[in-house]
Amino acid sequence: MLNKYARAFFTRVLTPFAAMLLRWGVSPDAVTLIGTAGSVAGALVFFPRGEFFWGTIIITLFIFSDLVDGNMARQAGRSSKWGAFLDSTLDRVADAAIFGGLAMWYAGTGNNDLLCAVAVFCLASGQVVSYTKARGESLGFPVDVSGLVERAERLVISLVAAGLAGLHAFGLPYVEWLLPFALWVVAAGSLVTVMQRILTVRREAQEADRETAGVEGAA
Repeated sequence: MLNKYARAFFTRVLTPFAAMLLRWGVSPDAVTLIGTAGSVAGALVFFPRGEFFWGTIIITLFIFSDLVDGNMARQAGRSSKWGAFLDSTLDRVADAAIFGGLAMWYAGTGNNDLLCAVAVFCLASGQVVSYTKARGESLGFPVDVSGLVERAERLVISLVAAGLAGLHAFGLPYVEWLLPFALWVVAAGSLVTVMQRILTVRREAQEADRETAGVEGAA
């Protein structure tokens, strides 16, 4: 749902900025690379040190590149399979850095092995959510399901919680509990989403097998 509505809204808002970058001669691929580098730096420099507020601010600023690069490609008429591949691949890198940075905090100064494990599970399950859809589509199945928690939901829940939890350093009480709660929510939602996609591919594969058997039987 976030992918559908929020992406459409921010695409309209960022269209003038995308047009300006094109006038300056910036390529969509360059925006993708810079955005990923900024997100990775924000996550791996600030999160392991517990500086969640500033880390979230930096990641959020750079993560909008995911909307800008595609907008630029469409405006320039240069949408390509390579651009889509690069964008999708680097999205996985940024996601891994975000949850990896959180896991590093809990493995170190945060001193909570359970939450470290939950953050690692969020990292791994997010990759599997993407893989199940990509692999199913590569086998010719539509994978006709969105799932409970996709990338947009994972990022919004995690980053909002991390940013608010970071306000604890400025004296705001009790907000530090938001991040652990968010990680559990993302972990549970990602597990449900993986199962939704696996069951969807299983159903679509069985339907395809029945259709094939019916054609062979009729022949």
